[in-house]
Amino acid sequence: MYVENQFFEQPPNEEVKVWRYMDFTKLVSMLQSRCLYFTRSDKFEDPFEGSWPMPNVKLRHDEIYTSNLSNPGAILTKTHELFMFLKDMRRLHAINCWHMNEHESAAMWTLYLKSNEGIAIQSTYQKLRASIIDDERVHLGIVKYIDYKTEWIDSNEVISAFTHKRKSFEHEREVRAVVHKWPVNGKSPSTPEEEPIGHGIQVRVDLDRLIEKIYISPTAPGWFSDLVADVVKQYSYKFEVTQSLMNEKPTF
Repeated sequence: MYVENQFFEQPPNEEVKVWRYMDFTKLVSMLQSRCLYFTRSDKFEDPFEGSWPMPNVKLRHDEIYTSNLSNPGAILTKTHELFMFLKDMRRLHAINCWHMNEHESAAMWTLYLKSNEGIAIQSTYQKLRASIIDDERVHLGIVKYIDYKTEWIDSNEVISAFTHKRKSFEHEREVRAVVHKWPVNGKSPSTPEEEPIGHGIQVRVDLDRLIEKIYISPTAPGWFSDLVADVVKQYSYKFEVTQSLMNEKPTF
C-alpha cells in the first residue's frame, strides 16, 4: 500500500508522465508476476546510495564528541556503532526507479538498455501511486539532487538518505518508490539468513491501472515489436504497444 511520507517530496503535477526502461526479460517477469521489482539499495552501482552528506556526518561526529568529552574511548565506539547502523540501513531498504519526463529520453534508452531489444513502460505519477496494491508499506516521491559536500538534508527520518542523490545524477529525473523492512527480531541482520531483503523484493501492483503504453526501443527490429505485442496479449493485457519514433527521419 502507498503510505504518505512528509520527508518525500511530491511532484507539483501528479499527472506527469513517468517511464521505466527495461529489457525484454524484465518485461516478461513483470507481466507474469504482476509485480514491480524493488532492488535492495546497496545493490545499486552508486556507492553513495543511502548515505548522508558531509554536513550531516560532521554534526553527528560533533555531537558524539561533545557528549563524551570525559570518555575518549566512548567517542570511537559510538562513532563506529552509528556508522555501522547507518550503513546497514541500505540493506533494509529496497527501491524501484522511474524517470519523470513528458517525453521519451534518448539518454535513458542508451543508459538502461544493453541491446536494441528493449522497452519502456509509460505511466503517470498518479497511476503509479494508485497501482500499488501490496501489503508492503511503499513510500513514493521525487529524488532531490544536492551537493553532498556542502548541503544538508533533514535527518529526522532515516528515509531522507534514500530520497536524495548527488547532482551528478540530475539527468535521471528520478521518481522512486521505497520499501523499508526491519528484521523480524528487530536487530540489524548479522547473517544472510537474517536479511529481510535478499537482492530485492516483489511488490504487487495493478498493471492494468499502472501501464498506459509500452514503447519499443527506436532501434529494435520489426519482429521484436511483434513479439512484445504477442506476449502482452498472451498475458491477457490490452496495453497499447508502439514503436518509439526517436529515430524517425527529419523532414527538413
